[in-house]
Amino acid sequence: MFEQLKEILVNKLKVDPAQITLEATREDIELDSLAVVELSLVLENELGVAVSDDALLEAETVGDMLALIEQGSARV
Repeated sequence: MFEQLKEILVNKLKVDPAQITLEATREDIELDSLAVVELSLVLENELGVAVSDDALLEAETVGDMLALIEQGSARV
């Protein structure tokens, strides 16, 4: 799932792949609130995983975002 998230961040949101680690914060990867909303939509459209943008905004690191995505995919 991490590789899928990384691919979305790189290809859809133009994040530098070298910056994407589980410990990286949203600030580290320069993901603003509008990009988080877009990420939420892409996750639902491409992976069928519903994660609210509010939950993603509260996530402190990429690892936290990944945990939310994994929880969302478990419900599907």
